[in-house]
Amino acid sequence: MTRPHGYARYKLDGCRCYTCGFAAAQYRDARDHAIRRGTWQPYVDAEPARAHVRELLACGLGTRTIAALAHLDRKQVYVLLHGRSDRGTPPPAQIRPATAAAILSVEPTWENLPGTTTVAAVGTVRRLQALTARGWPQSRLAARLDMTPNNFGALLAREHVTVATARRVRSLYDELWRTDPRDHRVDNQAYSRALNQAKAKLWAPVGAWDDDTIDDPQAYPDWTGHCGTSSGYNAHFQNRVLPACQPCLDARSAHRAAVKAVAA
Repeated sequence: MTRPHGYARYKLDGCRCYTCGFAAAQYRDARDHAIRRGTWQPYVDAEPARAHVRELLACGLGTRTIAALAHLDRKQVYVLLHGRSDRGTPPPAQIRPATAAAILSVEPTWENLPGTTTVAAVGTVRRLQALTARGWPQSRLAARLDMTPNNFGALLAREHVTVATARRVRSLYDELWRTDPRDHRVDNQAYSRALNQAKAKLWAPVGAWDDDTIDDPQAYPDWTGHCGTSSGYNAHFQNRVLPACQPCLDARSAHRAAVKAVAA
């Protein structure tokens, strides 16, 4: 393939036409200015970008997808990992800063991960539990997900799910979390049964989760709006949200210990 006229053709193919010469002159001028300013950095360590590509591969993204998301040629990603067999050269020790920045900007998201990739089920399960606590019967949720009741019940007990399943549940949650199930032909008996089931199993309601906590395995639901603070324990009793959650029990113990230390 013939390279387009420009700096690369000037440097690699020896073309000395006006276009290639002008591009080379611009490059040298920009380089000289950067050197005088102390900002000249033609190459950077390739290992951080290479390690990041390996992490993306482990998440299920392929080199073609990584290259497309980074707006790079797939060959650049391949060479970064494996070197060039046609030249017998190993993976590069250094790469251009722009290439490194482009690769490091790629992150695995719900939108770009393959549907078959396995992820933690914690956010998926919390969303379904919260919808049940909103009054949605599990049979209705299962039907909306094109699942049998048995498969839906098994889903609630899983530790991992596919990205495709997580996406479907996220979409359903976004659709239903503000709705009243009784406005969607859920009768009062089924509605009450769902509420009681969620209450008996201590499933956190929709309002206890924020978008930035519901998928975090280390996060606790905020049942009262004060959970995890010294006033959270009393808020549980005032709002009749019992028993008190662990963060509130811990905060109460820490508060009592602090008061005792001051008194001593």
